[in-house]
Amino acid sequence: MRKLFLLMVLACIAVQPSKAKTPKQPKVNNIIYMIGDGMGLTHVSMLELENKYAPTSFDRADNIALTRTYSANNRVTDSAASGTALATGYKTNNGWLGMTPDGTPVESIIAKAEKKNYATGLVATYAIQHATPAAFYAHVNNRGDYANITKQFMDSNIDLALGGGYKHFDDVFKAQGKNYIEELTNKGYKVCKTWDEISKQTSGQLFGLMHGDNMPAIEKRQPGFLADATAKALEILTNNVKNEKRKGFVLMVEGSQIDGRSHSRDVSGILAEMRDFDKAIKVAMDYADNHPGTLVVIVADHETGGLSIPSNKTDFTLPESGIGYNFGTGSHTAALIPVYLYGAGAEQVNGIMENTELSWKLQQLLGVGEK
Repeated sequence: MRKLFLLMVLACIAVQPSKAKTPKQPKVNNIIYMIGDGMGLTHVSMLELENKYAPTSFDRADNIALTRTYSANNRVTDSAASGTALATGYKTNNGWLGMTPDGTPVESIIAKAEKKNYATGLVATYAIQHATPAAFYAHVNNRGDYANITKQFMDSNIDLALGGGYKHFDDVFKAQGKNYIEELTNKGYKVCKTWDEISKQTSGQLFGLMHGDNMPAIEKRQPGFLADATAKALEILTNNVKNEKRKGFVLMVEGSQIDGRSHSRDVSGILAEMRDFDKAIKVAMDYADNHPGTLVVIVADHETGGLSIPSNKTDFTLPESGIGYNFGTGSHTAALIPVYLYGAGAEQVNGIMENTELSWKLQQLLGVGEK
């Protein structure tokens, strides 16, 4: 009887469905958020074509997804609304930064990360008060309100800023009878206005704005600035994490002037800015290879120019028809935008999603926010 009972128990155990183990998500400690302002899929295609199909950094992506870009009040977004969506996970009106359409301020992934003991940084080839970088720290209903955007940077605890825009700090503090360099120094920043000074910094808080307003076009700015600034930012943030016992870091890098050259329908200028951005992406991906727990995310806020790459001839029996670069507009478009992911957690971002959903996924992977 006892044997029969044991056999019945064992039989019941055998037929119980086994509980599937939940796959363990990779630990993401660092996010390098790279935004090519105005960069659509055809911009990446141009880079591939002009490189004669030699591998680019985009080819290294572990995963690719797509985002929708419309704003709260327009099917075609501007950089402020789309920057806010990518930074915070909330849609807003065109021209607004860091707040919902009812005026409620919302925190960015950088602001949330700071509160949870992460190091943070911004790199851009425009002024850091410009729409995309400002979306990561400012809350205004007018993207041109540089005075308040600048004041709000001072209220942030961002470790470093590299790019342009020191004139706006000068204007704000001059109006108060103060010196902006003294004010930033008192807040703990090392203030540098040349690349030579910036290159010597290895840790701590760095305010490295080299130009008064927007940085100049690639033909006139510090050669290789974006890649070098990305490498320098990664060095400093890595040391800050180590020296100050931070959890990790969030770095936003903007290839800012792809947009401007696309507005101008400037093919050679677009290509130069895309190559510059590609070099910065390589720096980020190489860093991820050597620092487990790092996720590199490459995306755009929107597409600019309606760029297309048609054949020069319709007769496809010819061995080579040639190509052209055509623009459908001098403005932004409503096209879907590709997302390229590399490193820890890259497989967790999939499909077609809202640009806001991308932000929430990154916040969740880093452990700083839940939708």
